[in-house]
Amino acid sequence: MYKTGRTNANDGGIDFVMKPLGRFFQVTETLDFKKYFLDIDKIQKFPVTFVIKSDVDTEALLKKIRENASKTYSIKAIVDKYMDCIEEVINIPILSKRFQEAVKFGYLNNILDEVVTQSKVEFNYEEEEGENPRWA
Repeated sequence: MYKTGRTNANDGGIDFVMKPLGRFFQVTETLDFKKYFLDIDKIQKFPVTFVIKSDVDTEALLKKIRENASKTYSIKAIVDKYMDCIEEVINIPILSKRFQEAVKFGYLNNILDEVVTQSKVEFNYEEEEGENPRWA
């Protein structure tokens, strides 16, 4: 997975692109359909997976997004077109389950290494050879 933006940075970018499949992932805490539709527009209506920081069932999350969008857009086809671009919704319980499965298959060290690497990117942390670690 390529990290293409910073989560919670509000920089308007897409957070991750999965390699080599080209799947887009966007991390969010909100259920504001306008944010979802804007993210979909940014990638020209290519399918995107939303990772929502919520314990609510994914079907209920999708239903809420659709209901709110339908209140604004009176043309059902517009809402359908955007909703069809939501490839998958991943919530906290799904993330937990997938993490547990990855640990079971022996990927814990790889996951932890990746978390450290991405944290260094997130916080502009650089370590030059032979020097003490420093912040960029």
